[in-house]
Amino acid sequence: QAILDKPKNSFKFYLTGSSARKLKRGGANLLAGRAFVFHLHPLTSFELGSDFSLTDALLWGTLPKAIDLQEAEDRKRFLRAYVQTYLREEIQIEQAVRKIEPFRKFLEVAAQSNGEILNYSRLGREAGVEPKNVERYFQILADTLLGFFLEAYHPSVRKRQLYKPKFYFFDLGACRAAQNALDIPLAERTYAYGKAFEHHVIVECIRLNEALERGLGFSYLRTKDDAEVDLIVERPGKGPLLVEIKSSDNVDSAELRNLRDFGEAIRGSERIVLCRERSPREAGGISILPWQEGLRRIFQP
Repeated sequence: QAILDKPKNSFKFYLTGSSARKLKRGGANLLAGRAFVFHLHPLTSFELGSDFSLTDALLWGTLPKAIDLQEAEDRKRFLRAYVQTYLREEIQIEQAVRKIEPFRKFLEVAAQSNGEILNYSRLGREAGVEPKNVERYFQILADTLLGFFLEAYHPSVRKRQLYKPKFYFFDLGACRAAQNALDIPLAERTYAYGKAFEHHVIVECIRLNEALERGLGFSYLRTKDDAEVDLIVERPGKGPLLVEIKSSDNVDSAELRNLRDFGEAIRGSERIVLCRERSPREAGGISILPWQEGLRRIFQP
């Protein structure tokens, strides 16, 4: 700090660490106003370039070590060890929870509910944990950067607090390891594949937003009638962007009714679909885009 405070300081320090919860809650001097904070996420598809494989990303995630390993069994071993190490180092050693076994059971249930609206009472029953502890455990996951909340959309920031968020794990491979699902294949055109593709696109958005420092806000929208928009992107100085995420390689425009309706109801909004089609096209005022092209549009300056 003394060096950084010198008027003509020419030094730069690069300090790394993985124990985010300890830094936040342990009374460390974070050099506010003197140091910049960056999160090192798993790799994006754009960073990987020609080495990126959507199939591998959905199965194993994009942690660098998981990508470097070539054999499926080695990837499974690494991801299982990763989750176990997290439990031991981040949770048990720091004594974030009093008993590790209830948290271990919670973690699997939480991973199985990845991307769903949080119902603390239901999750507590499934994990055998008190609802108030379930809520606290999710906050621990967020504090240790193992996942993030996706808030419900409402034009009023204050009213958003009345609705329950979704929770997404930070990496698909780590999530599948926590689900104990690494031995289960993912087949196209199945519900599980669609959920994994949605998870992938959303974590890409979170990573790119931080890496490119765009300052975008993200939320989801669901009505009482269960009509839903997967992702709403709030852009400074622009209207919201309504995003539907489809794993299909041939999107049926009849499936986009909710997106059309919400687009008409939310003033100044734009509507796009991110999918696995190869070429962009328009359908009734909605842009249907290959998912990477759609991400480029979201994050263009």
